Amino acid sequence: MKNPKVLNFKLWLLAFSFAFLAFTVLGCNESLQAAMDRSDTSSVDNLVAEAAQIIRAALDDDEPQIRANAIEVVADTKRAELMPKVQRLLKDDFVPVRFLAALAVGDTEYRLAKDTVKQLLQDRDDNVRIAAAYAMGKLGEPDNFRIIQKTILSKNQTVRANCALLLGKSGDKSALKPLYWALKSNDSSDKVRFNAVGAIAKLGDERIYSKLWAMLISAYANDRVIGIRAMGALGTVEAKNALITMLDDDVLEVRLAAAEQLGMLGDNIGEFEVLNVFKKNLIAGMDKAGAEHVKMCTALAIGRIGTAPLMKFLPDLLKDESKIVRIAASKAVFQCQTAK
Repeated sequence: MKNPKVLNFKLWLLAFSFAFLAFTVLGCNESLQAAMDRSDTSSVDNLVAEAAQIIRAALDDDEPQIRANAIEVVADTKRAELMPKVQRLLKDDFVPVRFLAALAVGDTEYRLAKDTVKQLLQDRDDNVRIAAAYAMGKLGEPDNFRIIQKTILSKNQTVRANCALLLGKSGDKSALKPLYWALKSNDSSDKVRFNAVGAIAKLGDERIYSKLWAMLISAYANDRVIGIRAMGALGTVEAKNALITMLDDDVLEVRLAAAEQLGMLGDNIGEFEVLNVFKKNLIAGMDKAGAEHVKMCTALAIGRIGTAPLMKFLPDLLKDESKIVRIAASKAVFQCQTAK
């Protein structure tokens, strides 16, 4: 039996649909207040307070994956008031939770945790050590990024994939060389290659476009979703046009991912695809897991698009029976508030 303290949970692919691309919040096209002023839903203050309580509870949850998902929300939406709770998770028993907590320190540049995260440079797990190096780099010690560039040579595919993720987030274009090495290496796994193309896109190297387009036309929906997120990271006009074509995909989750990324790029053309989830009751007939996943994707798309017709569904999503859906809806509320 595997040691539960090193369970993967698919977290090394950051599978809570925020994937390997922890983008700066750009998505809402109008403020949450303005939208809610035209609806009969709860006040904006109540929604934000409810979302904050959901994330606080999730950070204390018994399930490591729920804690990890909550950490990502705090990092992606820069909720500094929740970072003290995240800081305590730097000492969590579970490797993915420590990994993401260190990333959150770096992403939010939370200097109060610098001494604690520095200790993780000596952590027993390679994944946590590179996350700590990333955080230290973001906190003003960029030489630590070199640790990640060296560690990407690891034979451990999880470590290599996480190095690719972190190098993309570092903003350091000197990382392109090791990233292309990881992409082309014969012994790199699929998850390494996926993270590498996403990281290269995030660093703004337009040479990766053809690789991303190949992912968009893959027969596998998961590959298409990863390609969509990488296109969103690239953010060029050509990438945006490619995303628009994905609104016609046969798979609902793919269309929602495209709508989300277009919203992040400031285009709400995918709004109708999200509205159709509710208007056409597209969840009807799905099993529990499938419905949960679609609602999660829908909430994330609402957060990026942020129009009034979509925001009115957030109160119900905040009360969904699924913790994962409630966490995604909380992220959407925070994103829309930030856009004010």
